[in-house]
Amino acid sequence: MNPTTLAALAAFPSQLEAHYAAIPEAFRHWAPPSREGVPSEAFTAIEQLCHVRDIEIEGYHVRFRRTLAEAHPTLASIDSEPLAIERNYGAADAATVLAEFRLARVQTMEIVSQLSDAQLARTAVFEGYGPLTMRSLIHYLCSHDQQHLAGLQWLAGKIDASTVAL
Repeated sequence: MNPTTLAALAAFPSQLEAHYAAIPEAFRHWAPPSREGVPSEAFTAIEQLCHVRDIEIEGYHVRFRRTLAEAHPTLASIDSEPLAIERNYGAADAATVLAEFRLARVQTMEIVSQLSDAQLARTAVFEGYGPLTMRSLIHYLCSHDQQHLAGLQWLAGKIDASTVAL
């Protein structure tokens, strides 16, 4: 697997924590009046953390295991907004969520860092993405990480813009 991608995946928990910490505490549950242009799911800062944790565990861990164990499985996409409501993401404790995510990412790295070329070439179909390989899934997870860092930066920009008087 591409070492740059693996390094980005390994670094992401610390980056996520730092980006979250950069959001002023008073705005961690804040949502802008418009979500137009948001580069990730339209979640508050705390909801971003919960989403990343749950997609790691219930999305990518399951997809990785199925792709490695089954012959060309169809991998489900997860509808994130109902999950956020059902699990009351807004009431979550950030320290707990970040700790759970760090553990999940360690497990992810154990899965993806030592795969053979044959394992990386295993195929599946991912709802909303189409046919792919195990290698593709790993790249998509890395992309997902980056989308949520961008989402937190976008929120930071909206927070700052909310202080501008016209």
